[in-house]
Formats: sequence, C-alpha cells, structure tokens
Amino acid sequence: MTVPGPPPSASGDNLDDIAAAGGLHTFQLDLHRDHGDVAEFRLPGSRLVSVADPVLLERVARVNKRPEKLFEFLAPLFETGNLQVMPAEEHTPWRRVVLSALAGRRSHEAHYDAFARLATDLADRWAAAAPGPVALQKELSQLSLRMICQYALGMDMDSGDLAERVVHAFEEVLSEYLGKLYGLPYQEGRAEEGLAFLRGAVDTVLAERRPSDRPDLITLLAEAGEPPARVRDSVLSMMLAAHHTTGVAISWTLYLLASHPEAVARIRAELAGVPEVPAYADLASLRELDMALKESMRRYPPGPYGARETTEPLELAGHEIPAGTTIFVPIWAIHMNPRIWPDPARFDPSRFDPARVAGRPRLAYLPFGFGPRSCEGASLATLEAQLVLAVLLRRFAFTPVEDHPVVPVERFVLWAEHDIKMAIHPL
Repeated sequence: MTVPGPPPSASGDNLDDIAAAGGLHTFQLDLHRDHGDVAEFRLPGSRLVSVADPVLLERVARVNKRPEKLFEFLAPLFETGNLQVMPAEEHTPWRRVVLSALAGRRSHEAHYDAFARLATDLADRWAAAAPGPVALQKELSQLSLRMICQYALGMDMDSGDLAERVVHAFEEVLSEYLGKLYGLPYQEGRAEEGLAFLRGAVDTVLAERRPSDRPDLITLLAEAGEPPARVRDSVLSMMLAAHHTTGVAISWTLYLLASHPEAVARIRAELAGVPEVPAYADLASLRELDMALKESMRRYPPGPYGARETTEPLELAGHEIPAGTTIFVPIWAIHMNPRIWPDPARFDPSRFDPARVAGRPRLAYLPFGFGPRSCEGASLATLEAQLVLAVLLRRFAFTPVEDHPVVPVERFVLWAEHDIKMAIHPL
C-alpha cells in the first residue's frame, strides 16, 4: 500500500509546499489534515514518513538512531562529530553522563535557591521598568541560559552582556543553517561569525569557571574520558537546547494566559497559599500552574518535530516501511490531532487533570520527545519554568502590546517571529 502524501515538485521534493505552508512546523499540520495519520513527504535527498498517531508511534519508541541527513544542518556547531546523530553505542554512555548532571531531585534542590535569586532579580528589573513593554522570548531565554550555565556547566553568565550576545549568536547560526535547509531568507556568513563567538565565549567561561561542590557536566564528561573538544561541543549543545526551549515555553505560557484570565485567577489563588517566591517543596502543590504550563507546551511545543531512522522493517497501518526510512515525528500535529485532543486550538489546562491524562495514549504528549533520544533536561526545564512562572504571575499582570503580531515560526524551536511583547503591570 502506497503511503499517501503530496506529490513532489519537479526537483523531487516538497520544499515548495513547505514554503507555501510557512515552514515545516505548519506544513506538518496541513500534511496530516489532508492525508491522514501516516503520510509521506520529501526533503532534498530524503523520503520521510510522518506519523501523527501516538499508538502507531510506539513502533519506533525504542529506536536510538536519528537520520543524519535531517540533522546535518547542526553539524557545523560541533567539531567532534554531530552529537545529535551519534550512533547508539556512543550515545548511550554519553547520555548517561549528561543525565547524571541534569536529573535528580537532590541536585535540583541544591541549585534551587540560585534559580530563585535569578528569577527574582529579573522580576525586580521588570518592576523598575514597568509598564514595559517586555520582549518575553529575549528576556526569558537569557534567564534560562543563566540558569543552565549555573546548574550544569559551572559557569557564571551574569557579567556584562555575555548572555544576550550568546542568545543572539545562536539565533544567527540557526537562521542561516535552517535557511539553507528550507530555502528561507538568511544572511550568508552570519553563522560562521556567530559560531566563532560562541566557541570563544565557551572557552572563556570554561577557563574562568570555579570549582563546584557537585560535579558539573564539564567535570563529568572529562572524568568519563571525553576529550576537551567534545566537552566544549557538549557545552554548546546544552546551552542551545536549554536556553531556547525553556525560555520559549515560559513565553508561550504567559502569552496564552494573557487571554485567559480565568486560568490566571485559578493560578493566583493557589499561589496565595505559598510564599511570594515558592520554596522547592511548594512547586508540587501548584497544580493549576503545572496544568497551564503543560497545556501551553501542547499548544506550542518548543520543539515542533523530531525524527528517527528505522533500523529494521516495520508495518504501520498497512504500510510496509523498510529499514533505513526516516520516520518524521510531527509533535505539533500530534498535539493538535482532534481525535486525541478535542477542539485542539482551544487553550484548556484541565486537559492535564490526572484523570484525563490517564485516558490518553502514552505518546499523545511529547514536549520533550520520547524514548532514548528524549530531552535529558526535561525535569530541570520543568522546574525552571514552574519557578519563573510562579514568581512572575505572583507579581505582574501581562497585557499584549496592541498591534504587535505574534506568529509562530520554526527556528530550531517554535519561536515567535517578532518576539512576544507584553506590557507588565505590577500587582
């Protein structure tokens, strides 16, 4: 049985369709609306089978291989081989080391006070500048970058404008490489300049980092026998993934809550029962806040897609899929599948009431990916986002800036093209 999908153009791919849809993030929604839960499309040199059914997706849940072609745009970030597509036998021990630095309640709790100080410092600065406007993505990405550097990398990014310049450099790198991949506008040479700055910045902070009571990611990688260049590549990879995804998730949550005052009221009611800056143990009691965060990551998943490469033949809904096929994981389309999420465009935090969660397939919600290639920092990112949202929603009301467009675009994460600008009103 032939897998359905749009016909390729004369050049043999669907880049024109992707461009017409506004990018791969929106193309996937059109693809599955028009062709069902299993559909195929083509990128230059690659045939992709996209699976928007979470039950069918279980067939590849344990696959630990990513398609090199699809992730080759990230290769220039690394000097020691693309960490995103390293083979399973190399990835598994590397992932184990990374998880030892990023996961675990004991380490999270040890760094919580530092996170709280950073969040409070940001809120104090916003209060002094109220009513704004504030560019949420820019500000919150920088905050997330400072948090991940303090937590996992033993770095202090608070001096000067280093965090802001790092964020800008990552944007330049990704804009050029994604532009080349999808035929989007970009400026030639900006990626090379940005990458040179990033490597220099990491070398600087590596040289200046202070000893830590708890081994950080750099120390753990070195002790595992990783060479210095691989350590630096891992640092860059972690900085990229952590600051973009967490900052964007918080930004989209505040954006959605700004138009849902009833949800904000429920969150503020439960925040009234904890200190102005919640303690670590308090976060577990903030059920309304947690549901709103999860619903915003369903509606605007920070990473809108993923991919695996089949290592053996498999059957999907009557389609024979040979080994070596790229399985495209359309996370946004899965999150917007109306069979699983009725009225999917509606913001409804109660979708994540535990009783309703229990009735859905395991892979219906994938904000951090799944399987052996899922995000190593998922629990850390969630803790950061909950803390920052609790601090900000306790202190401010947020109003969208009039006539400012908020348009989702893919820039490695699901970014708002012109940022998300809000007026802030101290409570």
